[in-house]
Amino acid sequence: MRSTRDSDRTDGVGRKLRLLAEAHAAGRRDLAMSLADSIKDSLRYERMSGEGAWDGDDDTTPRLPGDFVPVERLPAEWASWARGWSSVRAVSLFETVGLRREREPVAVRLEFDADRAADPTRELRVALVEPDAGPREVPSQVDGLARDARGWRCRLLFQADVPAHGRATYLIFVGNRDAERPGYVTDLRVEGEGCGRTITNHHYVAQLSEQMGQLERLTSRREHGLELYAGGKGHGEPPGIDWAHDYVDHGGFQKLRMRNWASCPNFEVEAGPIAARVRRWGFPHSPLHPVFSPSRVHMDQSYTFLAGLPYFLKEGRIEAIVDLDVEAMRDDEWVFSGYSFDELLWVDRAGTLHRGPVPADLAEDLWGVGFRHRESRDAFLALRLTHEAEGLDSVSHGGSPTLHYPGHGQLWSRYPVQKARLNAGTTLRQRNAYQLFAFTEDGSADEVEQLRHRLLHPVEVAPTELPGEGRPVASAALARPGEAGEVSATKDEIWRALREVRDEQLYVSDANVVDLGLIYDVRWRHGTAHIVMTMPHRGRPVHDFFVFQGGGRVDEGIRERLLRIDGIRDVVVDRTWEPAWTPARLTDPGRKALGLEQA
Repeated sequence: MRSTRDSDRTDGVGRKLRLLAEAHAAGRRDLAMSLADSIKDSLRYERMSGEGAWDGDDDTTPRLPGDFVPVERLPAEWASWARGWSSVRAVSLFETVGLRREREPVAVRLEFDADRAADPTRELRVALVEPDAGPREVPSQVDGLARDARGWRCRLLFQADVPAHGRATYLIFVGNRDAERPGYVTDLRVEGEGCGRTITNHHYVAQLSEQMGQLERLTSRREHGLELYAGGKGHGEPPGIDWAHDYVDHGGFQKLRMRNWASCPNFEVEAGPIAARVRRWGFPHSPLHPVFSPSRVHMDQSYTFLAGLPYFLKEGRIEAIVDLDVEAMRDDEWVFSGYSFDELLWVDRAGTLHRGPVPADLAEDLWGVGFRHRESRDAFLALRLTHEAEGLDSVSHGGSPTLHYPGHGQLWSRYPVQKARLNAGTTLRQRNAYQLFAFTEDGSADEVEQLRHRLLHPVEVAPTELPGEGRPVASAALARPGEAGEVSATKDEIWRALREVRDEQLYVSDANVVDLGLIYDVRWRHGTAHIVMTMPHRGRPVHDFFVFQGGGRVDEGIRERLLRIDGIRDVVVDRTWEPAWTPARLTDPGRKALGLEQA
C-alpha cells in the first residue's frame, strides 16, 4: 500500500522490526518500547488499508456477486421514487426452516467501483419490495468500510421480514452525491467512548467495563428492572458478569485472563441504528503482568447488540500461537450475585429446553444454560450456537449451571479443554446468544427453541433480477429534502468551498478536509449550512482548528469560507468520532496530495 514517494515520510514494519532488534540487542529498552509502539501504528494503518479490515468476522458474512445497474432499469414509477440515486441491485431472501422472520438481522458484503459513490456511509440505502405497495425504505447500517484498487468494500446490515418458507426482495441503492447521513431512528442507543460502552434497547441495558470492555452489568427493562451483576472483590480486577476467556498454564502456576487487562490492547467499535459491535483482542495477562507476559494463546472476543431484539451475541476465538500445555481453558463463564433466580434451565443437543438439574450423562453435552425465577418470571439464558475446535479431537460442551455459587449466587462455567497439549494453530471458536426474557409456563420453551433454530438457520441471501414491473409506490420517496437534486448547485458549491480548507499542518501538501475524508455530511436548510466532520485521530481532538482557522498561514476556516457563499447566512459544524476515520476515506486526489499510491 505504500508508494516510493512516502518513504521519506514514514517507515514500514520491516524497517521498524530491524531497528527494534538493534535497540534490544544494544540494551536500549526505552527506545525498543517506542519502536514497538510505532510498529503497532504501522500495523494499524496496514489493517485499515487492506484485507485486514475484514479480520475478526471469520468470513461468515456472505458476499454478493455481481454489480449494480442503472436505476432507470426499475419500473418507471419506482425509478421516480428513487430519484437522486444512480445505481441499484436486488437481493432475494429465502426462509428455509418454516419460521416467520421479523426484524431478522441480515448482513452482506458489497464490493463496487469507487466511482459509484463518494461516501457509501451516506449513499447506501435499502428498500423492501412490498407486493402490494412497491418499495419502502428500511433502516440500514454500513460498517467495515475499505477501499483499494478494486473499489469500495463494506458490510451492509439491515433487518428483514421474510414469511415462513417464503421469499422477500430487497433493493440496495447507491450513488447519490447529494445524499445525507440518513439518521434512522431505532431503539438502539450507544453511549460512552472507547470499549466502555453502555448499550440500550427496548429489552435491556448492557454496561461494558471502561477498563477492559467486558460485560459488567445487564439490566432488564421489564417492569421491576432486574439487574444482573457480580459483586465482591473479583480477583483483583473489577467484577463483572461475563468472566471468559482465560486459561491456566502448565503446572497450574497462574491463570491468564482478558479481564486482567488494565486497558484493551486492541479494540474496535462499530455502532449504528441496527447493531453495535464491540470487539477486543490480544494476549491475556498474568496476575503479575508484565513479570510473566507470554504470547502463546491469542484471544479474540466480540459482543453484538441488536435493535429491537431481546438477545445479544458473543463470538470468541482462542488460538494457540505456539505448542503449549494447559491445565484448563474457559470460554464461557457467567457469575451473578444476589440470588436473582431459583430454577435451572438448560438445552440439550437436539435444542430442547429443560428445567431443573442437568442429568450426569448429559453434563458434557450442553447447548444452552441459564436460570429463571418462578415468581418474577425473569430468565436469562445462553444459547450455544457454535462450539468447535481445529486441531483437537474433541472439546467438552459442558458447564452445568448452579444455583448456589459461594459468595455470589448463580454460576455456569464451560471448560472446553483441560490438561491438554495444544499444538500451534489449534483454534477454538464459539458463538453464543444471550437472552433476557420473561419465562412463562405456556409458550416460553417453544419460543426459546424457535429462537435457537432461527439463529442456527439464517435466511439465505442471493442476488436476483430487478422486478420488471410493479405496483405504484405507496411510501414516501427515498430521498429526503435536499437529496433529490433540488439543491445540488448549492451543495456542489459547498463541497468546492470545503476543498479550499487545507490542513496547514501538512505544510507543503495541498491536502484539504474533503479529500482527507474528514467531512461526513453536508446539509443546507433555510440558509444554514450544517457540516458534520471528524478528525484524523484522537491526538487532534480540536476541530475548531478547521472551523475558525484564520490567523495562521491559511486565512479562512470552514465557517469563514462557507459564509462567502450566496444564500448561506450561518454555518454549524459538528464533530463526531463515529464511524472512526480510516485511510479508506481518502479520495484519489487526497492520496495524490499525500504522495500515496492511488486507490
